[in-house]
Amino acid sequence: MSSISSEHGPARRVLLMGSAAALATGCSTEKQQHAQVGGRLAGPAGHRRRQPGISEPQQPHVKVLAFDMAPGLRGPAGARRLRQVLAAWTSRSRKSAAAAGPGRVTVTVGIGPRLPGLLGLRPPALLRELPSFPGDRLQPERGGGDLLVQICGDGPAAVARTAQALTRLADGTLRGRWAQRGHLPPHEPGETPRNLFGFKDGTINPTSAEAERWVWVGGGPDAHGTYLVVRRIHMNTAAFDVLPARRQEAVIGRTRAEGAPLGHREEHREVDLFEKTPEGRYILPVDAHVRQAHSRLDQGARMLRRGYTYDNGPQDRGLLFLACMNDPHLFVRVQERLAVKDALSRFIEHRASALAYVLPGPGATGNLGDTLF
Repeated sequence: MSSISSEHGPARRVLLMGSAAALATGCSTEKQQHAQVGGRLAGPAGHRRRQPGISEPQQPHVKVLAFDMAPGLRGPAGARRLRQVLAAWTSRSRKSAAAAGPGRVTVTVGIGPRLPGLLGLRPPALLRELPSFPGDRLQPERGGGDLLVQICGDGPAAVARTAQALTRLADGTLRGRWAQRGHLPPHEPGETPRNLFGFKDGTINPTSAEAERWVWVGGGPDAHGTYLVVRRIHMNTAAFDVLPARRQEAVIGRTRAEGAPLGHREEHREVDLFEKTPEGRYILPVDAHVRQAHSRLDQGARMLRRGYTYDNGPQDRGLLFLACMNDPHLFVRVQERLAVKDALSRFIEHRASALAYVLPGPGATGNLGDTLF
């Protein structure tokens, strides 16, 4: 979705933007327990079956890897080989965590829509290819994938080493499809980072309780998983920067300085879609991004966003949009609306897309993917 700063939920501190914040995959203040993959905690107590890299505070660096099954690996033979790779990844993560104590890297693994059919596995209930949307300029070779791996860390070197190690362990079974790095822009602790348009990005995300309802699959064979949407969104900063400040704020629906809803000064103030001026005009323009992305238009449904800035050179810079939800139809509804009604859509271009079902965590003794096989 064109979600540069999606307004899914009432105004609250961001749940995952820095150590003083709490973001959208349902960050909890409860005491966390070790059930590590990649050396990070797997989630709050009672949720050891969830992978890390979603509920934890957002780390400043990310690399997303996409793999396809190697040619010729199909059916039961391919499933056995993939299971061996996932077991090797789990073992490496446990050893890394034991050696380093609380780790500084999280690894989150999901499967793409094509994989279950290739290997004869049970498909997660809602895992389907995302449709195309108006205005998309997708590069097929830079999107999709049978397996997606999100690696987050405090430094780019640690993220790169982990990516290299996982790729080596998958050699012969998985073939690299694409990779994308991202980072959080510099910001003070506890502050919401700004995107390339200069606006705060990530003010609104679900609370821990809301994430239980909207982010995590709550029951059945897919329980403790979630669905990850990845979009690489190019931002036309040259066109946006020439707009007068007032027009920029009208496009976003928030003030540039504070990140507050228009007409206010408090960043985390709840957005009121029906607020009017004394003359009876809506304060939020009808095509403001904040209005068109608001959860009220989706019966309160919310997604957890962990967006990063990406920089592939002067001609391709923007937002690496990462969002988790327990029903990817939410993303489809929101993006269909944003693509045609959002004023921000004139300044952005979706260039890559992927969807994955994030597997449940391995627990204390199992391996990633056990529920698949």
